[in-house]
Amino acid sequence: MEAQEREIERALVKHVTQFLLELGAGFAFVGRQVLLQVGEEEFFIDLLFYHLKLHCYVVIELKADKFKPEHLGQLGFYMTAVDRQMKAKEDGVTIGLLLCKSKDKVVAEYALGDKSQPMGIAEYKLLESLPVPLQTQLPSIEEIERELMGFDGGVG
Repeated sequence: MEAQEREIERALVKHVTQFLLELGAGFAFVGRQVLLQVGEEEFFIDLLFYHLKLHCYVVIELKADKFKPEHLGQLGFYMTAVDRQMKAKEDGVTIGLLLCKSKDKVVAEYALGDKSQPMGIAEYKLLESLPVPLQTQLPSIEEIERELMGFDGGVG
């Protein structure tokens, strides 16, 4: 990853974290670049939250480039690892959110088509792809869109 792309991603992480915490919708910050040890390998989740009302982890992956279907594979892997390593018996299934710079809506729709884990790509299909009880506890599509449109990508 190029240095400029890393800086954009760092700025996005900071901005998204602040946005979710300001919503007051039950998000608790767990960490940034959270280490997952799987087998002999180390992996890092961009942002990890715990939703106090839903009693579940929320994994957020940020991509400073256009959405690619393989990004969902990475997100799903992280969600499974969190479910197996971190979640308590009484916790709900982990939710995943992939935020990308841009996406082709048809490609995103196909990529989400048969996923059984609750995940969304940026604002697209976030609420439609989540079970009904989760929909009211997460930010609306409009809130996410407004916040992301207000982010200018500055790294200052």
